[in-house]
Amino acid sequence: MNTDIYNKIIKGALASLLLFAPCFLTSCDEFLDEMPDNRTTIDNEKKVKDILTGAYPDHEYAVVCEYSSDNVDEFNNTNGSSNRWFMQMGHWEDITETFNEGPNNLWTNHYDMAVAANMALEGIEKLGGPIDNLLTECKGEALVCRAYAHFMLANIFCKAYDPATAGDILGVYYQYNTGTEVGVINPRGNLQEVYDKIEEDLLEGLPLLGDSHYDHPKYHFNKKAAYAFASRFFLYAGKWEECIKYANLCLGEAPKTMIRDWVTYATYATSGTARPLNYVSTDNNCNLLVSACYSRLGTMFLNYNSYKHFAHGQYINANETFGAQHIWGKGSSAYIDGGTSYYPSGNDLGYCVARRCPYLFEYTDPVAGTGYTRTIFPAFTADDCLLERAEAYIHLKQYNKACEDMNLWMHNYTKNDTLILTPDTIQRFYSKVGYCYEITEEDQTGMVSTIKKHLHPVGFTIEAEGSVDECMYQCLLDMRRIETIHRGLRWFDIKRFGMEIKRRMMENHVPGTLVDILKSDDERKAIQVPQQARDAGVTPNPR
Repeated sequence: MNTDIYNKIIKGALASLLLFAPCFLTSCDEFLDEMPDNRTTIDNEKKVKDILTGAYPDHEYAVVCEYSSDNVDEFNNTNGSSNRWFMQMGHWEDITETFNEGPNNLWTNHYDMAVAANMALEGIEKLGGPIDNLLTECKGEALVCRAYAHFMLANIFCKAYDPATAGDILGVYYQYNTGTEVGVINPRGNLQEVYDKIEEDLLEGLPLLGDSHYDHPKYHFNKKAAYAFASRFFLYAGKWEECIKYANLCLGEAPKTMIRDWVTYATYATSGTARPLNYVSTDNNCNLLVSACYSRLGTMFLNYNSYKHFAHGQYINANETFGAQHIWGKGSSAYIDGGTSYYPSGNDLGYCVARRCPYLFEYTDPVAGTGYTRTIFPAFTADDCLLERAEAYIHLKQYNKACEDMNLWMHNYTKNDTLILTPDTIQRFYSKVGYCYEITEEDQTGMVSTIKKHLHPVGFTIEAEGSVDECMYQCLLDMRRIETIHRGLRWFDIKRFGMEIKRRMMENHVPGTLVDILKSDDERKAIQVPQQARDAGVTPNPR
């Protein structure tokens, strides 16, 4: 690869990290030690703009969600198994320890984001309201940031949204203030209240948004990123027409120009960090909102042996993801970028990685070799938005429109440029594929993998297995699993579509022992509220 290009990407990534370093170097505990008004007085427009840099995540959800999902199996090695939190995470247990990517930091970080947004909103009102373009755009940004913070809290720590039952399901406290009084336990309320408030913030904030005040637009809710968020929110809320409306605004008249350039990505070296850095680069049209985060994500899901007691192994890869037979082809050679790379290391360690988020290290003491592990995480991409719109079309039974988006995704990422997906071709292929975990004459274990799982959707219905309707969903989920690998979004599909997962201990890279089953309606799909919050009196999720 051209050295100048590589250096440009590296410097750009580190510059993005350093841009937000002042926010990162303040711990969550320090952030809450003082009431915000004791730290910062928002008395001019620049301070309003600056405080909003703290309204974005510096901890990503991908680690918790990916290790909870069906994208990993368990392996009989010790890589990471000495960490209690790591084992609890992979076994769907309540996590009792604090770690960088864990529930405690996700909980506090997203509430900190809401507090920063509220401080900006309070400052705007003290300055006389949104009296000019800058303050108007900042108000829109603050409202969308507050909505996003609670959207993530709800989807991590609550059950999947169902409008018929959301009023009876635990939600999360909606943070409208800039601080919490000592000793006050905020009620979680119900999930319907949370979704209503997210929608209210979104609909108020979106018309106010503009991109003119951003120095680095893709680290903020620029218009396209906000439209992508709105599209995802309304998809999860079951408002299909609204999902399509905002996806259209995000993708525009020529979505092909918005989605990832896999041909260019494939020119980067598979070794090192070249591909991951290109994947998250803000120069790519497809990357709408990225976050610089504290995270070991780049070691966990790249070619490092660390934390591989649970891993995206050869068996899952060959039978469920990149190596499996899909409608567009079979094996890593079916993909423009070559799919995944396999790293074998004996009978008890071997894993397949797609190079997504980079491993970066910020030295605080170069001599001692100490510092912070970082990554850059794409929260919203045009490719995700395209497939979310396709799902909304399926819900509305507009299958031909769904196929247009699915064809665009397939022809953009895979080498199959001749097949044209139609409802008929999709049904003929997927109706013949068996389901995961079926007991067959060839396999009596009940742990066999395929690209399909039985679907028990939450908040919507799917027609009979083998129908056009069900096969369209299976194809869509198949694509989205490939698209979002190592980024955690698969977990939300598992919750929304009520999929069952079997956690398997692999033996010589095939299923050996059944460890646990996460049922379709399992309470554990709502990640448990952090131990510290429970100790403080926050109502835990039922178990």
